[in-house]
Amino acid sequence: MSPPRDHRVLIPVDVLEGEAVPEPIVDAFASIPVVLLGYHEIPDQTAPEQARDKYGDRTRADLEELRTVFEDAGCDVSSRLAFTHDRLKTFERVAVEDACDAVLILNPAPVLETVLVALRSDVNVEYIARLLATILTDTELELTLFHVAADESDRAAGTELLETARSELIDVGVDDDRIDSTVVVDDSPTAAIVEASADHDLLVAGESRPSIQRAIFRDRAKRLARRTVDPVVVIRGEYLESDADEPTAPDEDQ
Repeated sequence: MSPPRDHRVLIPVDVLEGEAVPEPIVDAFASIPVVLLGYHEIPDQTAPEQARDKYGDRTRADLEELRTVFEDAGCDVSSRLAFTHDRLKTFERVAVEDACDAVLILNPAPVLETVLVALRSDVNVEYIARLLATILTDTELELTLFHVAADESDRAAGTELLETARSELIDVGVDDDRIDSTVVVDDSPTAAIVEASADHDLLVAGESRPSIQRAIFRDRAKRLARRTVDPVVVIRGEYLESDADEPTAPDEDQ
């Protein structure tokens, strides 16, 4: 087994629009280092420097207040501020720059008790298990490992995949009685995951094919985040590198 590694989660928050992080999310992520990205998406005709001059003081104050909430919960937290024309590109870039393992897309979370973990393949299962174990620390969250098989002939392979994931979770300290497993057969994996997520409070999904040529949110995880009302944790591919995006104005680090 490879040695343990540190983990970090990026949480983008549009504080200027009044977006907040629900208390259950703060509590669940208190045990893992967090990067708070205070961002605001601006029109193409507005320069980031112009938006920063106009809204910077207010946004920094709101971001600092949110940072204090995480600090009070015992979280190791840092923060960044960005005014951007493309929020998804900014999420991708900051995740790479700050070596974040996952990105949390906020949605309402009045309670947080159960987690649906959608797995497609055994790529980075050990890596995902370690991150989940870190998130589960000091919580009573229960997990459902979930796989969508294309047809009945693939069901056995899906069951084996989830057993592998269960074993990895147990190896890193997650109690077996906190883990459930479900394999379904459906020719529309995204729809099946969205349907299953309705019975859970948090969805965890990996990138479809982790590689240096793919970026966060450009695959199934992006569509899931748009179609489910649950918070969504998108686990990055371990070797993701930033694309050659058009230059953006530097963020402010705090």
